[in-house]
Amino acid sequence: MFSPVTLYVIGIMSGAVSAAVLGSLLHSRIPGLLRWIAAHALIIAAMLALALNSNSPPPLTIAVAGVLFITAGFLVLHGYRLFFGLRAMRLDEITAYAIAVAGVLYFTYIAPSLDARIVLTSTFLGYVRMAVSWTAYVHRPRHRPAYSYFFVSAIAALGGLVHLARALAVVVGLESHTQFMDPSPLNIGFIATGIVTLPCLAIGAVMLAYDRMAEQMERLATIDELTGALTRREFMAQAESRLERARRSQSAFSVAILDIDHFKAINDAHGHAAGDLALAYFSSIVAHNVRTGDLFGRLGGEEFGILFPDTRREEAKALVDRLRMRVDESALAAHCGEISFTFSAGVDEYRPDDTLANLMARADAALYSAKAMGRNRVVSAVPTESPMGVVNE
Repeated sequence: MFSPVTLYVIGIMSGAVSAAVLGSLLHSRIPGLLRWIAAHALIIAAMLALALNSNSPPPLTIAVAGVLFITAGFLVLHGYRLFFGLRAMRLDEITAYAIAVAGVLYFTYIAPSLDARIVLTSTFLGYVRMAVSWTAYVHRPRHRPAYSYFFVSAIAALGGLVHLARALAVVVGLESHTQFMDPSPLNIGFIATGIVTLPCLAIGAVMLAYDRMAEQMERLATIDELTGALTRREFMAQAESRLERARRSQSAFSVAILDIDHFKAINDAHGHAAGDLALAYFSSIVAHNVRTGDLFGRLGGEEFGILFPDTRREEAKALVDRLRMRVDESALAAHCGEISFTFSAGVDEYRPDDTLANLMARADAALYSAKAMGRNRVVSAVPTESPMGVVNE
């Protein structure tokens, strides 16, 4: 004979495992994670209450379990909204949640109706699952592998369709309940499918959390935390790739090396914290003024590099000179007052059969000439060999 306790135990075990796995990721501080864990805790509590009163749950147990299920679904949706950087709560959904909770209480105590409770709860949970599916699909980051986001979207949609189908089955008369856990095949199928999709949705949440952590690790490996520019390793790797592309297509390719003037004096006069602010401020100006497709990286300390694909030396020099003027005309507001600074730069263009090391060495030599000529200027390497190696244009 069918025992509802079996389904409850399966639900409790899957919920506990899901909550434990999600809890292991708490150190990652993934947005929405706490709400997902809280949702599974509520689901476990609801199923435990029902399992302890499986034969004939009293009205209080039924009402509490119903409210817990509805609240858990609401928290899951909030968690996904937060994960994708969206506003968690919407007024219409808060209203729907309040109506669902009030309906569960009304159809438990005032006008007892098991079918009405099922329709109300299943409709609300069906909407929640479909909203999760839509959120995961529409707001998935296009620069990340899509599999985990499609998985969550598909599983959430499946769970939503199961809940909505159950509500519809009751409305059209395909399913009618005279007791809380009706052992009819259709009812058991609906409940079992709903329980099975819970751990699948938790697995999807874990997949998204790991993808977010992988993205953060990749960012730490490729983006300089202080300035937001590419790290030296990433800049050099991408520059090598771009240079090879330029070699194959025989297109122009230029590099500039920039160095903030008298940076040590900024640290000595205002402290290293002000120096860090100056580096970040300088980088923000450059990042907002380079073209789409240009590469900007921090080579070390106060030295930076800019790669200009499909750009001749003269054009690259003009672009860097405009950057120089923007920095020269601006001032950083710090706790110690305004800090003004400039930078010097050297520029050169790729030559046939050139290497990145040679190209950057010539740009670096031009940078040192700019420093020797008085700083706050952009110098190009000469197109042919000469004793000086550079020319001020």
